Amino acid sequence: MSNLRGIETFVRVVEGGSIAAAARQLGITAAAASQNLARLEKELGTRLLTRTTRS
Repeated sequence: MSNLRGIETFVRVVEGGSIAAAARQLGITAAAASQNLARLEKELGTRLLTRTTRS
């Protein structure tokens, strides 16, 4: 089930343009959204997004 949460988070991040925007849409904290992505990336064995503080 965590795969689905990670995939949903990933899709929202891409659509919204940021982890913070995705977190707001999902009703979770930005830290939780980032952790969801990290778990998905670990499971897939690849980096899906480049995280940066700049847009």
